[in-house]
Amino acid sequence: MSVCILLVLGLLLIVLTRGLGYFWPADVARVVSESGHVTYGEVTARERLPETHDDRDRNREGERDGDSASKSHRIQLKVGNRDIYGQDFRWIDAREIAERTYPAEIATIERWQDGNFYGVPVRLEDEGGVIAEGEALWEAFAKHHARLSRIRSELYVLEKHDVGAVNRRIESARLRIVALERNGAAGRAVEAAIAEQRQIIEEAEADYQALLSRIRGLRAELNGPALVVMTVEGDERSLPVADIVRAYRPNAMSVVDKIGLYAVKLWEFVAGEPRESNTEGGIFPAIFGTVLMVLVMTVAVLPVGVLAAVYLKEYAGEGVVVSALRIAVRNLAGVPSIVYGVFGMGFFIYFVGGGIDRLFFPERLPAPTFGTGGILWASLTLALLTLPVVIVATEEGLTAVPQSMREASFALGATTFETVWRVVVPNALPGILTGMILGVARATGEVAPLMMTGVVKLAPELAVDGVWPLLHLERKFMHLGYFIYDLGFQSPNVEAARPMLFATTLALLAIVFGLNIVGIRLRSRLRARRAGSSV
Repeated sequence: MSVCILLVLGLLLIVLTRGLGYFWPADVARVVSESGHVTYGEVTARERLPETHDDRDRNREGERDGDSASKSHRIQLKVGNRDIYGQDFRWIDAREIAERTYPAEIATIERWQDGNFYGVPVRLEDEGGVIAEGEALWEAFAKHHARLSRIRSELYVLEKHDVGAVNRRIESARLRIVALERNGAAGRAVEAAIAEQRQIIEEAEADYQALLSRIRGLRAELNGPALVVMTVEGDERSLPVADIVRAYRPNAMSVVDKIGLYAVKLWEFVAGEPRESNTEGGIFPAIFGTVLMVLVMTVAVLPVGVLAAVYLKEYAGEGVVVSALRIAVRNLAGVPSIVYGVFGMGFFIYFVGGGIDRLFFPERLPAPTFGTGGILWASLTLALLTLPVVIVATEEGLTAVPQSMREASFALGATTFETVWRVVVPNALPGILTGMILGVARATGEVAPLMMTGVVKLAPELAVDGVWPLLHLERKFMHLGYFIYDLGFQSPNVEAARPMLFATTLALLAIVFGLNIVGIRLRSRLRARRAGSSV
């Protein structure tokens, strides 16, 4: 047990340091090699190299001179500028480094695409010429960047919400026309209804064209000033201000300034959306999908698990059938999760979901509504996965209730139902919550069943929004576990995705711990209330 605790603590320490360190605005080094080659970049890793005979002689000479630092290692620099170098990271042998400094003028420029850019800002310019340079550059950049950020936010609202609302109006009217035509009814009333829906489509298309015109105008405004930056090679690169998330000089920032920027980046990570193939940006859709899936799963599994356990313990007598059911429940707890995923895809998606589409959404076919992966089917699949855990834990909780409490209830004239639901179940609630905690802890990190029942790399819409009926359980969703899998094994840029991987892992652990803490606190209160009432 001690070894396991130490291993868990070590894992948490690694995740904490690498996950939380991802948001710190690191200094940018200027590294000069002995050959005169200069590189800008953040030092992200250090790796020891095997010492050669010359290295040992050099180390002995350093010890005699009072310098015991060994240079038998290499450092990893995040050089950024992906559009120039084609890679974000570069290894440099420490034995080849002649000088490493941290000039205050070097800036870190975070972009919406192509990652970070490192260089020295020279001037701010547009088609009319130079807007500002020198120290006035940063004040002018902040003003133009704030204006363009507001335009980008307005564009986001128009493209994601307003255009989506118009498309939903068009699609809703089209489906009504299809439904009217499928009924095969004729008459002036049907023709009038179809004409009304076509009029709605025409009005919506007119609104769509107006929105497109507004979007084109805003995009034209984004073609504004550009920040001219000098690279380490001495070349000047023009970076449109509209494509920049933020720009700052980390080497010139105080600790207080860095803490403030750290808080901003941490909030963007929690509340923002991913970008750059999920290697940058935020993870809010994945957090939202994970929490919602756990809530739906809990609502589905808890009543069924409790009812099954109550029946097996309180109502079903001892016999071959009951023993076989208990053995089956315990064996189900050991079934691989991927098998549940296959079952969920075959039963919930193809059978149940396909049947719902044929009965209630025939006008949408062959495009499926419920006959495809979604958060509802993923939650029900995980509910089946955790059902044996909830049943076993609930049975243990029911068994822990003293038999004398049942006999006292019967002696007072209570029926079996009243005894079970007013005496036994309330006293077994701590055990029931234990089963729920174990089930949530297992289901939150499962990935294999979700890959077959509705999880996706990037979900364009959340399952909860302002569109009626507000909760859309048929939609696909993002999940932190699959997000981590995607970063670790399917990312096109593994080195760039690694910091995001640790930060997302930390977020998943925080959610699991948070849900468990809520369950444990609730269980402790119930136990304390039970102990007080027994006294």
